[in-house]
Amino acid sequence: MDWDKLGLKMGLEIHQQLDSKNKLFCPCSCNLTDKEAEYEIFRNLRPTQSELGKIDRAAFEEARRKLRFKYQAYSQETCLVEADEEPPHPLNEEAFELASIIASLLNMRIVDEFHTMRKQVIDGSNTGGFQRTGLVATDGFLETPHGKVKIENLCLEEDAARRIENTPDGVTFRLDRLGIPLVEITTDPSIHHPEQVKEVAYQLGQVLRSTRVKRGLGTIRQDLNISISEGARVEIKGVQDLDLMPEMVEREVTRQIKLVEIREELKKREAKVPEQIYDVNHLFQDTTSKIIASAPQVMAIKLEGFNGLVGMEIQPGRRLGTEFSSYAKKVGVSGIFHTDELPAYGITQEEVNKLREFTQAGENDSVIIVAHEHDIAIAALEEVQRRAKMAQDGVVEETRKALQDGNSEYLRPLPTSSRMYLETDIPLLAIDPDYVKNIQSNLPELPQEKKERIIKEYGLSDDLAGQLVRQDKVADFEEILSEINVDKTAVGSLLAYSLKELKRDGHNVENLDTSSIKNTLKLLENGKISKDALSQIIGYVADNEVSPAEAAQSLNLIMLSEEDVTHIIENIVSNNKNMVKERGMGAMGPLMGMAMKELKGKADGKLVNKHLRENIQKYS
Repeated sequence: MDWDKLGLKMGLEIHQQLDSKNKLFCPCSCNLTDKEAEYEIFRNLRPTQSELGKIDRAAFEEARRKLRFKYQAYSQETCLVEADEEPPHPLNEEAFELASIIASLLNMRIVDEFHTMRKQVIDGSNTGGFQRTGLVATDGFLETPHGKVKIENLCLEEDAARRIENTPDGVTFRLDRLGIPLVEITTDPSIHHPEQVKEVAYQLGQVLRSTRVKRGLGTIRQDLNISISEGARVEIKGVQDLDLMPEMVEREVTRQIKLVEIREELKKREAKVPEQIYDVNHLFQDTTSKIIASAPQVMAIKLEGFNGLVGMEIQPGRRLGTEFSSYAKKVGVSGIFHTDELPAYGITQEEVNKLREFTQAGENDSVIIVAHEHDIAIAALEEVQRRAKMAQDGVVEETRKALQDGNSEYLRPLPTSSRMYLETDIPLLAIDPDYVKNIQSNLPELPQEKKERIIKEYGLSDDLAGQLVRQDKVADFEEILSEINVDKTAVGSLLAYSLKELKRDGHNVENLDTSSIKNTLKLLENGKISKDALSQIIGYVADNEVSPAEAAQSLNLIMLSEEDVTHIIENIVSNNKNMVKERGMGAMGPLMGMAMKELKGKADGKLVNKHLRENIQKYS
């Protein structure tokens, strides 16, 4: 695709939990739990007006679902603040300091005053119907191979509650995560290439890892904003896989292009979306479709001018009808049927003909049917009508959920500024210029700086140093070398490559700690094992939870004496003296293979090489 011609614009939002001792507005710990709930809270949430009297469209749509929310609470991980039964405590200044450090690493300007705002969120993930957030810094930047990317804002906010279970009438959340401090980093839409967005996400991740942030599943979340010149801004939430980002961009651009094409065709056909909803139960009295037959009610609508377009593919495996279905599912149906895909699912051609005749559908018209309880079926078809009207405008501004295959599906309308209003329970925090200067003069090392330093200090290759930085293993690498005098490259290779290979081969490397690795390397330092035996011993330790010394003994990898090595090599060369006489030093390769097989990692490779050369020369 010609990205410039399409007018591709992208922005990233990164949400990263901070490694803070306490939550943002209370003294509870920042630990998650899987314990049985100690008590439960029930809530129904509704939207409120902004200071200008407006209601946010995303909040309004969530309220229309009329869900009831259940919250699991605990005595250690939660308190009355999470339950919204007590005012918030003063701002966690440790979290603010961590946010300020990250902002400074991103070349941002820290604000003079921190004001806490309420961001309206009524999907149930916050008991009070809002999330507390505040602007920490603005106007930063990152350099990328595709050009400079502006970092617009960095906010400090509280994380949402964990979604545990969905039911037809509500959602269960766990309050342990609610209130954990996180930073939200937002770029401007200056990213114009799919590979560039991956690079920006990687660089931001590396900056965050240079500071005290939480690690592991769910601690970082990435949202991607995408638009093309003829499309609209779409936010894709939960883009976890960096390698999938370029593919996700291409699929969203394809979706927007197809929606624009559909819009133009609908204009040509002078398409309309009539309001009428038909009761078509009688048309399916004798149906062989199990889905239709088991439903209490079958309802239908007609979309004039939509024939052939509802079934048009807009992303691999997803059609305009899939978009309609995503809206309908929000009110509780499992899906819709449309005449672009019928006959199918047990619905016959005869039933399709009756359906088209009853709704007076013309050649260019499409008919949508929903089989469910009467009120839910009507609500679902009203959602389809609403989405079909949007199709006449082309691309809809909306929030979508990232899918594992690179596609996305509708979540809710794109939020507006109407959802923000002041938090009156928390005083503003004035920020002293000296505080900012002190932070900026004591910043942690950035990834590129760290890489260049360890190359210079330890003589590592560019690739090995890069892998240690990428995998966040530099601190372990330096800690080991401060205590153990062994080959630096061997330590780096073990951490950067061998552990990854062992995991790929099925070893339980999660059981390893730094102490086990150190003790293995101490065996090497003391000449008890060879470098070649490191991976085997580490793998055995990981799987059997024994000491490295016990692993080396069990694997018979304790080093042989030089005298024993000399004797074994003399025998190998003697037994192959004809080859040696014929090839001379050319026999070195095959004999080395024989020697290493015989020694099984119980001798240093350099020592074996030395004695082989000496013995070959005796026969040359």
